[in-house]
Amino acid sequence: MGTPIDVRQIRGADWYEEADLTKRAWRLSLMTYGTCVYWMNGDKQIMKKGELLLIPAGVPFYAKSIPTVTHTQLVVEWTEDAPQTLSVLGREEVLKHKPGCYELLLERMNGIHQQWQERPSYYAMMIEALLTEVLIYISRELDKGVIPPEKHLHAERMKSYIERHYREKITKEELGDVIGKTPNYAATLFKRVTGQTISQYVHAQRMKRAAYLLTESQLTVQEIAVFLGYQDLSYFYRIHKRITGSAPSDLLHERPRTV
Repeated sequence: MGTPIDVRQIRGADWYEEADLTKRAWRLSLMTYGTCVYWMNGDKQIMKKGELLLIPAGVPFYAKSIPTVTHTQLVVEWTEDAPQTLSVLGREEVLKHKPGCYELLLERMNGIHQQWQERPSYYAMMIEALLTEVLIYISRELDKGVIPPEKHLHAERMKSYIERHYREKITKEELGDVIGKTPNYAATLFKRVTGQTISQYVHAQRMKRAAYLLTESQLTVQEIAVFLGYQDLSYFYRIHKRITGSAPSDLLHERPRTV
């Protein structure tokens, strides 16, 4: 993987940027909110939440916010020092893509941004590792071919159902009913589009809520585990450690002090 040279979170409604071609850097942008516009070689691309843009080194572009429209995007730029084996890096044209594995990419991109801001030991190596993961997920998805819009729609409906019922036990039978398909079809389609199994996605949604409750509420770890659907506290600890890399109790010190 090449060397990261810049990582940013762009926010606002008055942003403008032009390519600095002296960098000879690749650029990956993941839209996390709102809408903005990129122009590349005279081609206009309107970028929306959930989409990514990969611009190869040496491709000129300029981009800006849409007036009065707030947007956010995570941007990573890196130099490619050696030939790469990933298919996504073998392309010469710009890639605009709506990834089915958006949640996985967002998690890694947030990790890259955090490493860049905090600069802990070996942060550059960690950024390269996370960026490699991102590019692998994109390559795998592209290698499988374009996912039809109907399948994206089915996956979005299943994700919406999970996000409403994440505290409950969710089965492939339920999700099959949600999209009017067989349970096995629903499970296979979900993994194909999102890159995660149903169970992995449910646990990920629970851990997002856990992060908020552990830092902002006064509930005990046991109470949070039960609230999220984990009756076994040790199992909650194992899942939290596996997904976040830390124990739930490690976040308790971030709680605001009570008077």
